[in-house]
Amino acid sequence: MSNPPPADIQFRAQNQLSELFAALDSGTGREVQRMLHTLSPQSIAQLLESSPPRIRHILWKLIDPEVEGEVLPELSYEVKSQILATMDTEEMVAAMEGLDADDVADILQQLPDRVMGEVLAAMTEADRLRVERVLAFDEETAGGLMDTDTISVRPNLTLDVVLRYLRRHEQLPPSTDNLFVVNRRDQYIGLLPLSRLLTTDPSVTVREVMNTDVEPIPADFPDTEVARLFQKYDWITAPVVDDNNRLLGRITIDDVVDVIREDADHSLMSMAGLDEEEDTFATVRRTAPRRAVWLGINLLTALLASWVINLFQGTIDKVVALAVLMPIVASMGGVAGSQTLTVVIRGMALGQIGRSNLSWLLTRELGSAVLNALLWSLAMAVIAALWFDDITIAAIILAAMVINLITAAIAGAILPVALRAIRIDPALAGGVALTTVTDVVGFMSFLGLATLFYA
Repeated sequence: MSNPPPADIQFRAQNQLSELFAALDSGTGREVQRMLHTLSPQSIAQLLESSPPRIRHILWKLIDPEVEGEVLPELSYEVKSQILATMDTEEMVAAMEGLDADDVADILQQLPDRVMGEVLAAMTEADRLRVERVLAFDEETAGGLMDTDTISVRPNLTLDVVLRYLRRHEQLPPSTDNLFVVNRRDQYIGLLPLSRLLTTDPSVTVREVMNTDVEPIPADFPDTEVARLFQKYDWITAPVVDDNNRLLGRITIDDVVDVIREDADHSLMSMAGLDEEEDTFATVRRTAPRRAVWLGINLLTALLASWVINLFQGTIDKVVALAVLMPIVASMGGVAGSQTLTVVIRGMALGQIGRSNLSWLLTRELGSAVLNALLWSLAMAVIAALWFDDITIAAIILAAMVINLITAAIAGAILPVALRAIRIDPALAGGVALTTVTDVVGFMSFLGLATLFYA
């Protein structure tokens, strides 16, 4: 039987949400609890994130305590923090029991240091040691992403011995496609694919069939670089090692998907000056201050553009047509610059742009900008000439659009690189910086040229 299409899944989730809201409104808590028991942890997490805060907390209280631990890792940072704030230490420890070490570490890192210490102290020694190994690394590195639940074997064992060893386990760790081959000092040597283990003569040794082509990932490797490796090589799992090549754990594809999604959310939300962990149903008290900062920055840039316009107030008063055409110059520059900016930021995110090829990209964008500038500035000049019956104003807007479109392309290519060099996120600040450049240059060139001709 084939799986339902994504649209049907989404429609079903919306129906579930509507039914839950209706049951809550009618005051039938038992019916809501019964409905929640029929849902998967992923579906419950989606329902929580799709609910306003008041309903969200009611739903959480109705969730079976045995399922809470499976729901928590599926929640976004913001919603997870709200839920954790309502739990005491015992509830947290119970919820985290049985979770992978990396999931537990993600949850603990959202807690205050005092609460984190209490939760760690309440864990069993074995669980605490597993989690502390992950907590020792930055959460945005391979070490912070890894799971310590691994199965390793020695190269001198026969495959028959390995199979008997595996049968002693009740179950294999999720997403297990390889066993890790290590020496007596637990240093990584290679991978033993399960497919080879199951299809090769059992008398053959691990050393004869293991794969030594896959390099391990250093524990301090950035998580975005880890995601690129998984995308490039279509990995399901990958080993993580320390500076001495000792096996520490493994990274699985589900964790990498989270990194890719978070990076995409970051790029999208940053363009509006928002946090990628923004809660869709956050309260006004939480939402307004976060947006106020970004709006304030935009106001300052708008004031700068207005100041430039004010410098040429006398010219605008003389030629009213300038006020009509002025937004076109700035708008065209903004769109052209945004195209280049988006291409460059995407290239940087994918690791495709560096010093060696930046000059080629800049030349390409400059050439494209010149061709488009000539095409559309000529078109606009003809329109202006026919509209206002004035060849002079047509020449002015032609020259101003050429200047601004070329400037926009250069700025769109250089700004992301310059911002990253001074450790400012291009996705966050690039759009504002570009808009400022295109507005100021566009108004300055258009009104400046008009002043020369009409003064």
